[in-house]
Amino acid sequence: MSAVATARPSLVIVGAGPRATGLLERIAANAPELYTGSGLDIHLVDPYPPGAGRIWRAAQSPLLWMNSHAEDVTMFTDETVDMAGPVREGPTLHEWAGLDGRTFADRRIQGDYLRWVYERAVADLPPGVTVHHHSRRALRVSGPRDGRQQVWLEDGPRPLDADLVVLALGHLDAELDADQAELAAYARAHGLVHLPPDYTADSDLAALKPGAPVLVRGFGLAFVDLMVLLTEGRGGRYEGDAYLPSGKEPVLHVGSRRGVPYHSKIGYDWTGERPPLPRFFGPAEVGELLARPDGFDFRRDVWPLVEKELGFAHYHRLFTAHPERTAIAWTVFEEKYASGDAGDLKALVASAVPDPADRLDLGALDHPLRGARYTSHEEFQNGLREYVEGDLSRRHDARHSPDLAVFLGLLSVYGQLIRLGSIGPWWHGFFSYLASGPPGPRLRQMLALSRAGLLKFVGADMTVTAEHGEFRASSPTVPGFSVGARALVEARLPEPTVGRARDTLLRALHADGAAETPDGLLRVDPSDGRILDRSGRPHPRRFALGPYTDGRTPGAFTRPRTGGPAFRQNDATARAALAFLGGLAFRAAA
Repeated sequence: MSAVATARPSLVIVGAGPRATGLLERIAANAPELYTGSGLDIHLVDPYPPGAGRIWRAAQSPLLWMNSHAEDVTMFTDETVDMAGPVREGPTLHEWAGLDGRTFADRRIQGDYLRWVYERAVADLPPGVTVHHHSRRALRVSGPRDGRQQVWLEDGPRPLDADLVVLALGHLDAELDADQAELAAYARAHGLVHLPPDYTADSDLAALKPGAPVLVRGFGLAFVDLMVLLTEGRGGRYEGDAYLPSGKEPVLHVGSRRGVPYHSKIGYDWTGERPPLPRFFGPAEVGELLARPDGFDFRRDVWPLVEKELGFAHYHRLFTAHPERTAIAWTVFEEKYASGDAGDLKALVASAVPDPADRLDLGALDHPLRGARYTSHEEFQNGLREYVEGDLSRRHDARHSPDLAVFLGLLSVYGQLIRLGSIGPWWHGFFSYLASGPPGPRLRQMLALSRAGLLKFVGADMTVTAEHGEFRASSPTVPGFSVGARALVEARLPEPTVGRARDTLLRALHADGAAETPDGLLRVDPSDGRILDRSGRPHPRRFALGPYTDGRTPGAFTRPRTGGPAFRQNDATARAALAFLGGLAFRAAA
C-alpha cells in the first residue's frame, strides 16, 4: 500500500465485517451532502475478508446456520430509522439470495450477501473516495488528542496516518476470568481438556473424543453450534424425529444458570394491529432519566418502565387479537393499566385475564426451573424434554401471538436502553434468551439427541468443580446427582470486556485513558460514538461501534422496518466523521 499524501484526508476503520460495512454504506449515503473535498482515503484494517469478516467468512462449516429467518435480515435502512441521513433501501437477505423468507440460511450465504453489500457501498462512494483493505491486525492507535492519529499494523513497516479512526470490531478473544483460569490450570496439570469461551467454529473440537462424556457450560447459541459440529459434523444424520449416530460423537452433559435452552424462534407471521410502541418507555422517559443529577439505577428506575412496556405490548395483543380470553374491554383495561403502579397492575391483570397462562410473568420466563426439584436424573431428562416440546409448540402457534408482541416490545425497549449508555450484561442476556434463541429445527434436533442418549441435561445453576483428576458438574435441580468428565467446554462467546480483551489495540486504548463501564465495556458518546475518556470527554478523532461498547445493539443484524438502532448509530458516526473530514479538506484547499 502506498503512502497517502498528507493533504488528502484519511479515515481508518479497524474491522471490515458487518458493522464496518454498515458504516461504509452510511458514508456513501451521506457523502454527497456532507463531504465536498476532492479526495478521501478510507482504510479498512482486518485480517478477514471485507463484508463477511471473521464470523461470516466462507471458510467454515455449511452446517452452521444463521439465527434469523432470511426475510428478517437486512443491511439497508428504511423510513422507520430515526436518523438524519438519507434512506437508501436495498434487498433483504432472502430477496437478494432468492430464498424462501422463512429459511434459516447458512452463514456462508450471509457472508456472500455481506460481501455484495460491501461492494455496493464502495461503488456508491463519490469519485475521489478510495477504499483500501489491509489484511492485517491493528495493534494500537497513537497520536496527539487534537492531531493526526497513527494506526500501527501487525508486520507493518510504518503506521497508517489517520485524521479519524473508527473501531468497528466484532467479537474478540478475551483472557479467562478467575474461575475459568483455575479450571484451565487444573486441566493442564491433570491432562484434561478445557475449551475456553470462543466462537465455536474456531474451537479445537478434535480433542473431544468419541463416546467420551463432555461437560458443557452454556445453553445458548454457542452450544447449538457445538452440538451441530459434534453430531452432524461428525457424520451423524437425522431421519424424521430420530438421530442416527456415526459413532464418532461424544456424550454432551449441558447446563447453565437457567438450565434450559434459549426460547425457540417464533414460527408464525404477525397479523393485525401492532402495539403502539414506545408507550411507557420512550425518548421522553429516557430524557428524564438522563437528566437526573444523581444518576439512575437500572433495577430501581429503569426496570419498572421496561416491565410496564413489555406488559403493555403483551396485553394489547391479547385484548385486540384474542378478546375471548379477556374479561373486560380493552379501553377499560388500557386506562387502568396506564395509571396503575406495580401492585395495582397485578390485581388488574388477575381480574381481567382469567387464565394464568395468558398473563405475562417475566420472572417465571427468566427462571423456568426456579424451585423445581427432580427425584432422579432420568426424571429430569423427561421433564426438560417436555419443556422443550412445549416451547416449540407455543412458539409455532399463533394463538400465543402475545409472545410475538413481547418480542416487538423487546426491540423497542432495547432501542431506548442504548440511549442510556451502559445497562449491564443482565439485560443483554435476558433479551437474547427471550428474543434471540435458536431456530425451531435446532430444538427438535436437541430432542432427538436427548432420546438417543447423546445429549443429557444437568440443570439450573450448574456448578463445575475440579477434583480427583476430573471435572464434575452438579445442579440443585437434581439434588445429589453429579457427573464427571475429562473435558469441559465453556459454550459461549468471550465477554466483550476492555480490561480482559486479548486485542492489543483495545488494551492500549484502555491504558491510554479510555473509559470503561463497571461491567467492562468501552464507553462512547451515545450521540455519535466518540470514545470517552475517564473524565467523560469525547475524543475528537476516535470513534467506536460494536459489541464491546456500551452502545451495543440487539442481535447481529436488523429486521426490516423495526427502527434499527445500529443503523441510527452508523448514520450518526458517518455524518460526524464526514463533517470533520470535510472541514479538513476545505481548510487544505484554502
